[in-house]
Amino acid sequence: MNNFVYQNPTKIIFGKDTIGKIGEEIKNHNIKSVLILYGKGSIFKNGVYDKVVESLKANNIQFIEKGGVKPNPVLGFVRETVQLVKENKIEAILAIGGGSVIDSAKAIGAGAVYEGDIWDAFEGNVKLSDSLPIFSILTLSATGSEMNGYAVITNETENKKWAFTAGLSSYPKVSVIDPTVQFTLPKEQTVYGAIDALSHIFELYFDGTPETDLPDELAEGLIRTIIKNVKVLIEKPEDYNARANLAWSATLALNGIIAAGRNYGDWATHSIEHSISAFYDVAHGAGLAVIFPAWMSYNINLINDKLIRLGKNVFGQHISKAEETIKQLVEFYKSIGAPVKLTDFGIKETDLDKLADNAALQAPLGALRKLERDDIYRIYSIAYKGEY
Repeated sequence: MNNFVYQNPTKIIFGKDTIGKIGEEIKNHNIKSVLILYGKGSIFKNGVYDKVVESLKANNIQFIEKGGVKPNPVLGFVRETVQLVKENKIEAILAIGGGSVIDSAKAIGAGAVYEGDIWDAFEGNVKLSDSLPIFSILTLSATGSEMNGYAVITNETENKKWAFTAGLSSYPKVSVIDPTVQFTLPKEQTVYGAIDALSHIFELYFDGTPETDLPDELAEGLIRTIIKNVKVLIEKPEDYNARANLAWSATLALNGIIAAGRNYGDWATHSIEHSISAFYDVAHGAGLAVIFPAWMSYNINLINDKLIRLGKNVFGQHISKAEETIKQLVEFYKSIGAPVKLTDFGIKETDLDKLADNAALQAPLGALRKLERDDIYRIYSIAYKGEY
């Protein structure tokens, strides 16, 4: 294992009937006004909005609202909301939703205290370290954004889906996770959320760091838990224990705990997928279901032993070849209704050059192996043909 520093400042409040605690938590940070940020409005149907408003009013916290965050959040919305926050002298952001809403909150929070354009930070032209305080109520477990400091936003005019952080200030101060509010999620959102969480674990598991036995054991336990419980939820979406186990696993997948001692992940696969969802507005988890097996196949000689270990410890001791692990993963994705080829999105072979050019804007990608434009194209080609 490598040397590491582990620090996570986010307070998690987890369990049934916990949403009503958010007002007191915000008040404890001496905050008197917040922006309530949300997506398409499901919070009005599942009762979350009413509970939040009641809690805020009980603690004398003023608020304004802004809805409309897209599943793949865009820069135009972020810029517009930054201005709203500045004009109303809002003191904090309360994100109610999944990773898209929380990521938007992080970009808005940092943009509200930065004099320039927040996209400067995504381009790497400026390193930010300050933000308005962020609070979150999680309604979809997938990205782990409720307990980390990263955000991904799409610049819709340039088709760039890139990430940024303002350091520790981008971590939510408090995140509330009540698994019961996820009972009514569509099956696809539960499935793609699980795949997103699995992909975060794979990025860390396969980054090439030597002698990571404890982090690997933690990672494999999370993988087994996610696979087990997403299968349960497909049949029983209101199974509380399955929701709770999946929700907490998704949080732990990217809160830094399994990254400690590693090279902090490869992340080439995420960058390669981002180009797909930037152009085609594909669900991030769906894109990862297609790209990660292709990345594994392309790098099989470098991760042969780790793939066999993963296969044995997740899919069964009968696994003896790396190819068998990839096959088992693809079959699992098929069994839960996930796509496994780029053609499932209507992407044509003639589109691969465009995707490779876009992903290569940030090349070289990855830590295990530095991927250039030709490598990226070959991975897209494997994903297009489904030759895993």
